[in-house]
Amino acid sequence: MYVSFQIIGEREYAVRPTRRPSEELQTGQPLDVIVQQFDEFVRSLQVDPHSPLFRLVTDGQPPLRQCLHPEACSKELSLPTYYARFHDLRKEYVRAYTLRAVAGPRPHAPPPPPPPDHPTSLLDMLNYLGITPYSGENFYAAEVKDMSSIIQRIISDGFRLELPETVDLVLETGICGSLSGLFYTFISLRQQLKITSSKDDEIDGNCIVRARGLPWQSSDQDIAKFFRGLNVAKGGVALCLSPQGRRNGEALVRFVSQEHRDMALKRHKHHIGSRYIEVYRASGEDFLSVAGGATCEAAAFLSRGAQVIVRMRGLPYDATPQQVLDFFSTGDDPVQVLDGAEGVLFVRRADGRATGDAFVLFAKETDASKALSRHRKSIGARYIELFRSTTAEVQQVLNRSLEPRTSQTSTPSTAPAPAEGLMPVTLVPQHVITSGTAKDCVRLRGLPYEAQVEHILTFLDEFAKNIVVQGVHMVYNAQGHPSGEAFIQMDSEASAFLCAQQKHHRYMTFGKKQRYIEVFQCSGDDMNLVLTGGVTPATSPKVLSPGPLTYYYPAMGPTLPPPPLVYWGYPTPPVSPAHYYHPPHHPQTMIPEVVSVGGGSPIPIPPPAACPEWPIFMVN
Repeated sequence: MYVSFQIIGEREYAVRPTRRPSEELQTGQPLDVIVQQFDEFVRSLQVDPHSPLFRLVTDGQPPLRQCLHPEACSKELSLPTYYARFHDLRKEYVRAYTLRAVAGPRPHAPPPPPPPDHPTSLLDMLNYLGITPYSGENFYAAEVKDMSSIIQRIISDGFRLELPETVDLVLETGICGSLSGLFYTFISLRQQLKITSSKDDEIDGNCIVRARGLPWQSSDQDIAKFFRGLNVAKGGVALCLSPQGRRNGEALVRFVSQEHRDMALKRHKHHIGSRYIEVYRASGEDFLSVAGGATCEAAAFLSRGAQVIVRMRGLPYDATPQQVLDFFSTGDDPVQVLDGAEGVLFVRRADGRATGDAFVLFAKETDASKALSRHRKSIGARYIELFRSTTAEVQQVLNRSLEPRTSQTSTPSTAPAPAEGLMPVTLVPQHVITSGTAKDCVRLRGLPYEAQVEHILTFLDEFAKNIVVQGVHMVYNAQGHPSGEAFIQMDSEASAFLCAQQKHHRYMTFGKKQRYIEVFQCSGDDMNLVLTGGVTPATSPKVLSPGPLTYYYPAMGPTLPPPPLVYWGYPTPPVSPAHYYHPPHHPQTMIPEVVSVGGGSPIPIPPPAACPEWPIFMVN
């Protein structure tokens, strides 16, 4: 502890591990007890820890940024505010003795040594300053003594600790959008708000990370909590959306400096709940492609100073602002929308048609829980889904809704040529996928990428018997890799409802992995939109299923023609292509049939497990 350029106290505390107790720390105390004891110790010294002159001093950034703050956040422990201010002894040491080396020798004094390199340990600093390390047996007590010696030397050499570090405890929201070409009123607004993230701007790519594997309901605040201890730039959380406008479990996060970005990368495979999060480097262009490009309408809407943005989905196409205001202001625990009807923004396509989505602003953070408590309540005959949203999501959704919509279909001319050793096989169409608005399907998200149909059936357990013939559809991305999603056609809406209700957020065990799976009831139209790629912008990647793809098999010898293409759905055994359009006379006895291939003699269709030499390659 450091007050008015003096050391006022040294104290060691042992915190008991939560998950893996250590025999050496059986006398340790829980973190909340230690925080309370430290606060009492400081006050016993007749010092106000909340005074701006009071500072904690740490050996580097990790003790507070990577250890204390994330641990306290995971335990939902509120730390006193003075833990958000500290001095990094390593930075102070480098600053002080670099200044001394640059200033040159004092009168009648030998020239100072060259400036030090950035230290990797206390021992580096002790050796540079010629201080003998403390020789106590207790490592942590010795480290504190050595830190005290270095601080006292810095002070005695005429320097002070003048590089205070801060920990941002609240994510500062902001507008990230291109305001070029707007009216002068919005140009003035941009200057007032000091907006820095337009598509015409340059963002330091060394400050960006991509977080992958996020729960779909994660908000920007949840992501900021995952990175607690590190300072995220204003408006620096951009949730990524799929071509269908849904969150895809990824986010781009912009930090205030490369140092914080590097510490963020060390949280790779840390957890949010039971899900581990992957953290990778990203570029400034990646961030701007998601967070940039606000329209005039978005800039005006987001400039109202709201603390909370809520996204509404499933609205009637003829919904009015007054209906939205009444939705939130009536019933139990009412909440008022910021600026009334001006705080409601409906999402519309380029031709002016409604999409069923809207964004709503609220003034205070405490309004968020009240607003979201209305999730799945109704306006008219439609139930409304509510999600915590972000400024970047508002911009993405509005930009995407205004893009021209063109239909894309996979054709032989657009498919890449087969690799060497592969020969194309004419695609046998998949059986007709269900369509319509009846919610007799379920959608699974968060599947392990290695999951196969049999793992899904095991997960669904007793509901597997309600799957229709060839009703399991694995969803693949444009590169032919599993997307972690699947659609299941059930025999009735009731079966789909019960399956989604009882299996949502249940765990699937796959080897040593354990992932919780999100299960939603949906309609055939919803399923078709994803499985066929829907009607998406020309620049958007398609989402593919095994049905509308071109398949290639390894080239066979001259005596054996390529095997017939059959979509192996479950629970149906292998059947001939005719079954896609002409069901057999006795559907209860679905047995393998004999088909002719290549004009030769008939051969039986073997199950996939019996044909390991026939891998299927999928290309877009």
